[in-house]
Amino acid sequence: MKKIFLLMLISVSIFAPAVMLAQDHSSENVSETSIADSLKCIAAALAVGISCIAGGIAVGRIGSAAMGAMSENPDLFGKALPYAGLAEGICLWGFLVALLILFI
Repeated sequence: MKKIFLLMLISVSIFAPAVMLAQDHSSENVSETSIADSLKCIAAALAVGISCIAGGIAVGRIGSAAMGAMSENPDLFGKALPYAGLAEGICLWGFLVALLILFI
């Protein structure tokens, strides 16, 4: 059941942008700016999506290691917290890159 749900989620995430960005091709003039804008949107979505997935994986691994270390020595909380913040910064950088792609 989980595999079917995961397959459906992946297929929707792949084909939904194509449906949303579909254009009426009845007129033969497809402007280059609309294609460039579409590619900018896809690139920005990929920048945010990939960076957030990577940040989530990093925070998960750092969090589990920090919890294991704090279970042995509670004084390590202050040392483990900045590492989780650095991993969350990956998501922020992806968002900033997406803004640069869209507006510059």
